[in-house]
Amino acid sequence: MIKTKFDYNKYLRQNTLPHIWCPGCGDGIILKSLIRAIDKLQIKKDDIVIASGIGCASRLPGYVDFNTIHTTHGRALTFAIGIKMFKPRLKVITISGDGDALAIGGNHFIHAARRNIDITLIVFNNYTYGMTGGQYSPTQPIGSYATTTPYGNIEPPFDVCDLAKAAGATWVARSTSYHALQLDKLIEAAITHQGFSVLDVITNCHISYGRRNKMKSPVEMITYQKEKGIPVRSAENLKPEELTGRFKTGLIYQKNDAPEFCAEYQKKLELLKTK
Repeated sequence: MIKTKFDYNKYLRQNTLPHIWCPGCGDGIILKSLIRAIDKLQIKKDDIVIASGIGCASRLPGYVDFNTIHTTHGRALTFAIGIKMFKPRLKVITISGDGDALAIGGNHFIHAARRNIDITLIVFNNYTYGMTGGQYSPTQPIGSYATTTPYGNIEPPFDVCDLAKAAGATWVARSTSYHALQLDKLIEAAITHQGFSVLDVITNCHISYGRRNKMKSPVEMITYQKEKGIPVRSAENLKPEELTGRFKTGLIYQKNDAPEFCAEYQKKLELLKTK
């Protein structure tokens, strides 16, 4: 059977193109992966809401033909929660950068996880504030450089997946913009999971982060993702010192029997009706 070329155009708002991302940016790879996953799941466009905050990644909703909302910095999850509570039947997806999600939006991140509300959060993790000048972010590796850490970062970074799991998220995974096929499958799984899903995607910003850290081209940064990423199962057989400087990829944590916030809230409403 001849495989036909995938038609991305049916999911894009042509009047908003061309996009603002730099040539070689990994955000475009994630966008295409998200579209392929939604197409595979055969979810109707009107049943999807994509919310974002501020930053390079957060421009994504403007390019896709779904119900979308571009909100304020760090507040994407608060808008997403409001939408999900009002219409629980909708598939709500939140797009955030690492700074947007974990710095100014960090408090909303942990409480969305604690509530276990049925929202999918995709974190575009490029270790920097790419849009606003290359400042360091909460995920920037120790010793690496940014406009605000010219002598090397001394702060331990957040591990997005560890933080999500500790805060109560019931589905946690990681991929990269290099591992595109794996990324498709993980986005599918995140969207179908009933609960708060966090997908950490290591992606490349060769302009703001890479050129300050000896990775000036997209190829160098994607090679970094390939070499530093290690499947979860493979990581289980390695000693802690062998994992230094590397990150796990794949499904990291899943819990299927935890109460989901909207469902629990609906139970309370039904109970009130009987009184």
